[in-house]
Amino acid sequence: MSTPRLSIATIVTDTPMGAQVYQREVTSRAAAALGEVAGRPWRVRELDLRSMRSPLPGNRRLPLGRVATAPVAARRALGRLLYGRDTVSHRMALELPPSPHADVATLHDVVAWRFADESAPVGAAAEELRRSAAVICVSAFTASEAVDLLGIRDPHVVPNGVDQRYFDAAPLDAAARHSLGLDASYVLHAGGAARRKNLPALAEAWPRVHRERPDLVLALAGPPHPERTALFEGMPGVRLLGRLPDEQMPGLVAAAAVVVVPSLYEGFGLPVLEAMAAGVTVVAANTSSLPEVAAGHAILVEPDASAIAAGIIDATSGDAAVAALLRGAREHASAFTWERSALGHARIWNSLR
Repeated sequence: MSTPRLSIATIVTDTPMGAQVYQREVTSRAAAALGEVAGRPWRVRELDLRSMRSPLPGNRRLPLGRVATAPVAARRALGRLLYGRDTVSHRMALELPPSPHADVATLHDVVAWRFADESAPVGAAAEELRRSAAVICVSAFTASEAVDLLGIRDPHVVPNGVDQRYFDAAPLDAAARHSLGLDASYVLHAGGAARRKNLPALAEAWPRVHRERPDLVLALAGPPHPERTALFEGMPGVRLLGRLPDEQMPGLVAAAAVVVVPSLYEGFGLPVLEAMAAGVTVVAANTSSLPEVAAGHAILVEPDASAIAAGIIDATSGDAAVAALLRGAREHASAFTWERSALGHARIWNSLR
């Protein structure tokens, strides 16, 4: 019997975010997970795609912009060339063409279809997802969106994992915090500034929090964005940290008094679990996937300024009920491992051989 073959196709980027963490963590564990699930070896091939002139490392080149906008038939033809004699092919980016073999695709969320300020959806993506052998969603919420909005049948739910560094993180020391302008206790928001992140509501909430908690600072970490700057620059008690090195983030989270996730929409909401892993209280919007991921271990609020402010004030009150939320939070977060996620993927891949 021939050895089954899996290709995992990703797009290389110079600004890795959560999707790239997912790609790295699952891909690096794929062969071991398949061996455990299948009881026999698979050949696992990584296809790291980048554009024709990109200086980034990779092992394949494609005119990615043209591929993303190509008609369905042209994308299928390219997929026949790209995936060779695969048993199973897993596309971890919807811009990539589908495989003629058992085609698996990851759907982190449907923000491209829901929010006009996000990147437009790949024109062929919805049809290709409906034709896929399997669609993997990172939360039950995203799976329900896939069914309701895109007409996908029977998507699989395989949650993301939490980096072990957050469980082991020591809070940033005084010198490191001072270098960031964080000498005082702080509330942390880490992430992007797209409309769904709901930063206008957080900006409206902060003056009330600052009046009640004048010694508390709001720390905003994330790639520079004109929307965030316009909302928060010059506001009392706010520090705009910019994008920080990845290795600094666990300590930054662990040193926070509160992590706030006020998003209108998240496909998964990993910052919630990262904060729990680090033993930090979470204030999160009662929207999209966030209640599912928090599972009763966060202060859930409506995504408006008044409720967000009240949630942060409550979280920093020293109330015993708030402290009780953290009991079990770390254990809850510990159930979300990349090993478990890789095994979930492997079961799906193996079922399609």
